[in-house]
Amino acid sequence: MLYFWIALAVISAAVLAGLFVYFNNSTLQVTHYVQNNGDKGVRIVQLSDLHGKSFGRKNSRLIKAVAAEKPSFIVITGDIVHRYRERDKRVALELVSALCAVAPVLFIAGNHEMRNKGYRFFRKDLKEAGAVVLDDEVIEICGVTVAGLNCASSKNGTVKRLAVQDKQRAVLLAHMPHFFESYAEAEFGLVLCGHAHGGQWRIPFTGIGLYAPGQGAFPKLTAGRHTLNKTDMIISRGLGNSQFPLRLFNRPEIVVIDI
Repeated sequence: MLYFWIALAVISAAVLAGLFVYFNNSTLQVTHYVQNNGDKGVRIVQLSDLHGKSFGRKNSRLIKAVAAEKPSFIVITGDIVHRYRERDKRVALELVSALCAVAPVLFIAGNHEMRNKGYRFFRKDLKEAGAVVLDDEVIEICGVTVAGLNCASSKNGTVKRLAVQDKQRAVLLAHMPHFFESYAEAEFGLVLCGHAHGGQWRIPFTGIGLYAPGQGAFPKLTAGRHTLNKTDMIISRGLGNSQFPLRLFNRPEIVVIDI
């Protein structure tokens, strides 16, 4: 009889652990922000760092959640793939195609897109799926100026040279948040970033993450809104995982900004 109760306890603990991991890694959280009092009536949905993950068959849960927010347009701030594996590319392109039926999609490259020569071909595939790919380029959409910074340009001062007349009223898409000072020096009013994965494991009730690439242990820029001079930066915690396959106290995040 004792063995029965021990086995039951072990099984129950395993089930609870599995549910806990599923909740932290596969249930979507939507975070809303209002920028500049939301007076333009424009709603942006930001997705970041999918890394080939799928939420339901063909990302149906993610697409449904985005559509429910009724965005004016959607931005994807990099790392939609983990590697150029066929599965990652298929998941990414199916998602982009489906999202384009919801609203226009703008895409910038993250470090995982730029890590090998495959990006040139993947960029073409993204465009054929319907996305507008911004590689150090600027677009006017829904009355908003949006500049897209290719991840490979984050270190070389390109952000200051982007052809935007009034950067305070513009939105900059930039994958890496740890170049915040450069974005602020360029005087963009709003920057949307990802890359940090929310610090991967977050300490409950503190908002502190344990590690982020480019920042190391206990990074400061992993999620939420940050302000430097006249620049606000909103960081998505992202949707998928990279080398480390597990999130804790850090659910996949859809960011919604009304401007």
